Amino acid sequence: MKQPRHTSTTRGFSKAATLLQTRIRTASEQRGFAVTRLLTHWADIVGEATAQIATPVNVSYGKGGMGATLTVLTTSAQAPMLEMQKEQIREKVNACYGYRAIARLRITQSAPTGFAEGRVAFSPAPKAKTGPSAAAQNAAKALSGDVKSEALRDALTSLGAQVLSKQKS
Repeated sequence: MKQPRHTSTTRGFSKAATLLQTRIRTASEQRGFAVTRLLTHWADIVGEATAQIATPVNVSYGKGGMGATLTVLTTSAQAPMLEMQKEQIREKVNACYGYRAIARLRITQSAPTGFAEGRVAFSPAPKAKTGPSAAAQNAAKALSGDVKSEALRDALTSLGAQVLSKQKS
């Protein structure tokens, strides 16, 4: 007897995370990160104070395969502080991996350029949001002036101003 065919409820759509998962894994494996959780949850693994002054950069494996070396980037002023915490950081990272994957921790010092208030600036700066121009707002207000409901009129004015400002650019 034939099994009934399974019908999907997603109708061919996938979650964005599943679409990007292989690309994220490939990019992180090129830097030696077998567990991407080390990158994505760095602050949870080593603590907020350490995460603000250091960022994992690379995991390199030696020829013998006896443990890997985790390279951490920090400013030169914070390097002595991290040097004292090397063993605790290594233990926390190994707890993330679930076994003694990291044998050594290398601290790489960088110039303060590229650091924002003691934190490594790898994320892009947020884009400045600009609202619609006054002319677009006035035109939208004129178009929605006949609407009786004040809440609906305000919503239509806001929507119209956004549409009119997008058409010009």
